[in-house]
Amino acid sequence: MQFEKLQKDMIAAMKARDKVRKDTIAALVSGAKKIAIDEGSRDNITEDITDRAIMKELRAAKEQYESCPDSRADLKAEYKTRFDIISEYAPKMMSEDQIREVLQTKFADVLATKNKGQIMKNVMPALKGKADGKTISKIVAELCS
Repeated sequence: MQFEKLQKDMIAAMKARDKVRKDTIAALVSGAKKIAIDEGSRDNITEDITDRAIMKELRAAKEQYESCPDSRADLKAEYKTRFDIISEYAPKMMSEDQIREVLQTKFADVLATKNKGQIMKNVMPALKGKADGKTISKIVAELCS
């Protein structure tokens, strides 16, 4: 996701007076800026940084939604809306079949060791931001057994 697109969408939400959308996108912009500052690239916010910020916010929104009690329908609806907005910007994740294919083609030599820790250490940098870590771990466990 381009950082500039996030900023333009935030401005569009402001003009449309869509407070929920504006606040949600503003949180994404803020998260991306924070990560960039922490990494010392304040003026150059890359797609990678933006995607990581979006994924972090997406996980937080999902957790809020899932932990909200059913008796608070108003809050649950607000969290769901926030999650849906962030999902629009989230990078597309790889499916289980795609992950399995990448593991078996690019990491066949490491898979042969059957050492889950070593496999994860090699695989995670290559698939970070492209696939969910829990899904990768599950597939690695299947392939090791």
